[in-house]
Amino acid sequence: MAPHEQAYGEVFLVNKPYRWTSFDVVKKLRNALKVKKIGHAGTLDPLATGLLIICAGKETKNIEHYQAQEKEYEGSFVLGKTTDSYDLEQEIRDVSDPSFLTETAIIQAAQSLTGDILQVPPAHSAIKKDGKRVYESARKGITVHLDARPVTVNSFVITKICLPEIQFHIRCSKGTYIRSLARDIGELLGVGAYLSALKRTAIGDFRLENAWELDDLIDKIYKKRNEDL
Repeated sequence: MAPHEQAYGEVFLVNKPYRWTSFDVVKKLRNALKVKKIGHAGTLDPLATGLLIICAGKETKNIEHYQAQEKEYEGSFVLGKTTDSYDLEQEIRDVSDPSFLTETAIIQAAQSLTGDILQVPPAHSAIKKDGKRVYESARKGITVHLDARPVTVNSFVITKICLPEIQFHIRCSKGTYIRSLARDIGELLGVGAYLSALKRTAIGDFRLENAWELDDLIDKIYKKRNEDL
C-alpha cells in the first residue's frame, strides 16, 4: 500500500459492521490511509451487514462500474407486523396474524416479485428529492411521494419458513431495495412484513467470504505504514 504515491489506487472488500453506516467505514479507512479520494460502491443500511466495496485513489473512477453489478443478499422478513421504515429502525406495529399462510402462498408471492418490476423506494431512504434526503422528511412526519422505479430481481428464493419469520436469498440489480421487497411481499400476502436481518453476500464476482473484517484491515494498513517508515 502506498497511498501517498500519485498513482495509488486500491480496492478493498470489507464486511460492514452492524449499525455502522457505509460512510462510517469510508471515513475510518480515509483516516487510516491518509487519502482524500475514497468512496464506496453501493450503500448498505446501518442495520445491514455484509460486503462493501471501497475504492481508494485512482480506483474511485471505477465506483460506478462496481455499483452496476448484480448484488446478492440473504436475510429474513417477519410477517404479520411492519414498521414505517420496513426494517428495525422504526417502531414495530401489528398488522395481521400470519399463521394461516401456506408455504405455497409465500413462495408464489416471492415469485411474483421476481423479474423486471417497478418498485417504490422506502420513504426512509437516502434518495434525494428536491435537494433533500427523503428520510429527513420522513423522520419529521412529512409525506414524500416517490415514483416507482424499474429494477430487476433475478432470483427471490424463500430458503426457510418458520412463521412469523421467513428467510430468503435474493439476487438483484443496482437500486433494488430489500426493505421495499419486505413491504411488497407483506402487502401481497395481506399481513404486512418488515426486514429483520440483511447481509450482502456478493457484488458481481466479489464475495463476502473474501472480505476483510474492518478492524483487521485497519491493523494491516497501520502495520504496513510502520514497515514503510
